[in-house]
Amino acid sequence: MQNFPEGMCVAFPLRAKGVSPFKSFLFSQGSGAVEIPACVLGALAASFIAGLMPWALSFSAGAMIAVVCSELIPECFEKSKTLASLGVVLGFCLMMILDIALG
Repeated sequence: MQNFPEGMCVAFPLRAKGVSPFKSFLFSQGSGAVEIPACVLGALAASFIAGLMPWALSFSAGAMIAVVCSELIPECFEKSKTLASLGVVLGFCLMMILDIALG
């Protein structure tokens, strides 16, 4: 399901710039075609570095938290501090509930 909007994100701007429908289709398909071999390589790599997986996942989670804290939260606070604070608190509570409920 996620590949459909990704393909649209490639094809629609190309069509808006005047690229032919066929070329837009080919470029959008090509951008998604690399996911198949990358997925296979990722699965193979994960099997070889299983001991490093917790460290790698921790690093990626930390990177996402850094992006949210440095980019998204300050932008939200520019418009409405109360609403942004409420969103952060409710989002954190929902995350903790799901973490505890789903293990």
